[in-house]
Amino acid sequence: MTSDNLEIGRIQGRQMLTLLPQGGSVLYIQGPSETDACKLRTAGMYEVKPESIQIKTIKGNWTEASAYKAVTSWLRLSTSQQAQIDLIAAQNDAMAAGAKKAFQEFSLEGEGRGRWMNIPFIGVDGVPSTGQAWVKAKTLTATVIAPPIAGTALEMLVKSVHTGTNPAECTMLPPKSYPDLESLQAESRRGNARAADATRGI
Repeated sequence: MTSDNLEIGRIQGRQMLTLLPQGGSVLYIQGPSETDACKLRTAGMYEVKPESIQIKTIKGNWTEASAYKAVTSWLRLSTSQQAQIDLIAAQNDAMAAGAKKAFQEFSLEGEGRGRWMNIPFIGVDGVPSTGQAWVKAKTLTATVIAPPIAGTALEMLVKSVHTGTNPAECTMLPPKSYPDLESLQAESRRGNARAADATRGI
C-alpha cells in the first residue's frame, strides 16, 4: 500500500496552473532524486504543467533544515537576484516551510527584497497538524493531502481475515488538493485583487 505519488505530482502541477494561469517561473524543491517518491512526483508535475510555467529545480532531503539550507545558498547567488520567481513548490510540506523561512530571513537583509514575501508556497503531505494547519494560517498557500496509510491497511487486513480473501497486491491511495482547486483559484483571485488595489493605493 502506498500513496499515488504520480498523482500527487499531477495535483501539484494543477495547483501551479491555478496559481499561475498566465504562466511564470517556479522554484521547485525536490527530495532525494534516487527515491521513487521524488521521481514520480516530478514526473507527474511535468506531465500536467503547461510550457508557460518554467521550472528551476534545487535539491532538498525531505527536511525543513535541508530546504532552508538549499534555498539560502541559492538566494546568495548573484544570479538569483535577477531571477523572476513567481511560486515556490516543494515535494513535501516540511521543505516548503524551510524554504519560506529562508525567504523571510533573506527579505529582511536589504531593501527591495520584500518582493519575495508575496510569492505563494505550496507543499505536499497535508497532515492536519502541520500542512493543513499551515495553509489555514497562510504560511502555505496550498498542499496536497497524501492519505495516511496505516488505518486503511489495517481495515484491509481485517476485511481479508473476515472474508478469507486476499487484498490486491498493490493499492494506491488517492491524494487530493487542499484547498480544492476551485477554492484555491478563488483565493488567488482575491489575493491578486488586493495586490492590485494596494498598488493603486486603494
